[in-house]
Amino acid sequence: MEKCPEARRLQTHPGVGALTALAFVLIIGRAERFQCGKQIASYLGLVPLEESSGNRRRLGHITKQGNSLLRFLLVEAAQVTVRNDQEWRNKYFHLALRRGRKIAKVAMARRLAVRLYWMWRKGWNYEQTKKFGSHAGEPGNRDGVQ
Repeated sequence: MEKCPEARRLQTHPGVGALTALAFVLIIGRAERFQCGKQIASYLGLVPLEESSGNRRRLGHITKQGNSLLRFLLVEAAQVTVRNDQEWRNKYFHLALRRGRKIAKVAMARRLAVRLYWMWRKGWNYEQTKKFGSHAGEPGNRDGVQ
């Protein structure tokens, strides 16, 4: 852990322990490989499977394409984050009422994966991420860091 400052930085996020942070860094490899959070979610298999034909579009279960261990760790870490962070708890319960608890857990894991990706990519700890958000400094976001 001492030799991996990225993993230490990711551990500042509530719910993310040493194992989750280190697994995230080692499995993802280099953060620069991905342009956006959607690509991280897709790489980890946390996006819905799409079956489309003509005008019909059906979104199914998650694709489960990526590393199953990291997916498991992210779901567990997201559940701890939901217990410790009021904003995440509100989003989880809102989604759980609409879609069910299982889908809400996976959705929160996807959200956590994207958040960890941006923390790593920008070199921010959790407090900086909360202050500026993941889209800080991008065009069209006047409130972020330039």
